[in-house]
Amino acid sequence: MIEYGHFIGGKHVAGKSGRTSEVFQPMDGTVRAHVALANKAEVRAAVENAAAAQGDWAATNPQRRARVLMKFLDLIARNNDELADILAREHGKTIADAKGDIQRGVEVVEFALGVPHLMKGEFSDGAGPGIDLYSMRQPLGVVCGITPFNFPAMIPLWKLAPAIACGNAFILKPSERDPGVPMRLGELFVEAGGPPGILNVVNGDKEAVDAILDDPDIQAIGFVGSTPIAHYIYSRGTASGKRVQCFGGAKNHMVVMPDADMDQTVDALIGAGYGSAGERCMAISVAVPVGQKTADELMKRLTPRVESLKIGPSTDASADYGPLVTKAALDKVRGYVDIGVKEGAKLAVDGRGFKMQGYENGFYIGGCLFDHVTKDMRIYKEEIFGPVLSVVRAHDYPEALGLCNDHEYGNGVAIFTRDGDAARDFATKVKVGMVGVNVPIPVPVAYYTFGGWKRSGFGDLNQHGPDSIRFYTRTKTVTARWPSGIKDGAQFSIPTMN
Repeated sequence: MIEYGHFIGGKHVAGKSGRTSEVFQPMDGTVRAHVALANKAEVRAAVENAAAAQGDWAATNPQRRARVLMKFLDLIARNNDELADILAREHGKTIADAKGDIQRGVEVVEFALGVPHLMKGEFSDGAGPGIDLYSMRQPLGVVCGITPFNFPAMIPLWKLAPAIACGNAFILKPSERDPGVPMRLGELFVEAGGPPGILNVVNGDKEAVDAILDDPDIQAIGFVGSTPIAHYIYSRGTASGKRVQCFGGAKNHMVVMPDADMDQTVDALIGAGYGSAGERCMAISVAVPVGQKTADELMKRLTPRVESLKIGPSTDASADYGPLVTKAALDKVRGYVDIGVKEGAKLAVDGRGFKMQGYENGFYIGGCLFDHVTKDMRIYKEEIFGPVLSVVRAHDYPEALGLCNDHEYGNGVAIFTRDGDAARDFATKVKVGMVGVNVPIPVPVAYYTFGGWKRSGFGDLNQHGPDSIRFYTRTKTVTARWPSGIKDGAQFSIPTMN
């Protein structure tokens, strides 16, 4: 049995609170590990270690900080198979999906290597008589990331890499459901030459989160999770004077126009709707075919594809997706399918009865497909976070666009069409943060920013890309004059200047 404590000050530390949680292996339902749940004192110990190390790290020139991250990248690559295996066993993703999780995180670390350029300020020579004006970006100090279970490698790397590159010390509070990869990342960072205390991993639940929110020495918090918790963390964190970015739930639509390539569309919906068992904030969970003929053709082609999805254990390389992360998650998804049936939606494919032979205690559910879903149904309004796709039929393009714009979530959206004018109009008018044109999961590359609108995002700055550098730094502006002894009669008192 694995026993996870915390990673503080460059070493493993046993939990002291006396509270633990179970970490399951979703493919067979067994308990893989116990993880300690930190109390306020343990969070404070991590903050003190981080604060003690941060000053020297900030004073290290950015090229040298980038070199540590280069070695960190090399170690992630060397240990990729091990990391993917841990991730798959604790989350339930297939190995291929786990490696994709790691890779998308690695790309943000690669972006952060450019920190010597990204942190450059501005300079104005002769802004006034003998005056130079310049700005500089400086780290905030101790910052924190609170990350979800569904991407235990990618999102921690999205948070920690820009923060550390900018000269901050970072405290990671990962999900207690799958802490193995975050703990290993802490080890690899120190092995890469990262100073002890610059990356700390504190495991815990709400008690640890509240301690983070209230700690006066934590300057900024980044969070990804559900919308209610995102709103809670944003409200409490900003009330404590912290800089906060929070990303919440999603209900991502794919509009299917009558001229869309239907083979391409169906392939995209299978991957985007059912990949990783639907446990992705960028998963497509609503298909919106425009017109009766389009809807009928879509369902005709989509139904057999969903019925033939291969569900398997995380170690099965041929599986389309694996189990859900916990039994509670499985019960929740099944419950939503029950609700959809009661609400009157047509359940075209029912995966509730799926059992994995030899893994009967695993947390599996087959693909589910609803047709004739309406916008007043809970299965349309709420995030299910499982392999469940709802088809909402739209009479015309304006109705389809309205569905996307009227939903409370605005994370991601896609349109499939051959019509460039329709695609351009949609991209311009849709009220969603990330838009795909014939791309089902429009996650931007690392040097662009990632973030949703409406109830999917709280805060002014998004994840990765230039926004991440802005989030983890603050600007200082210097006005400098070196008197030359020349009597120029200049005066520099406010409000007048001569």
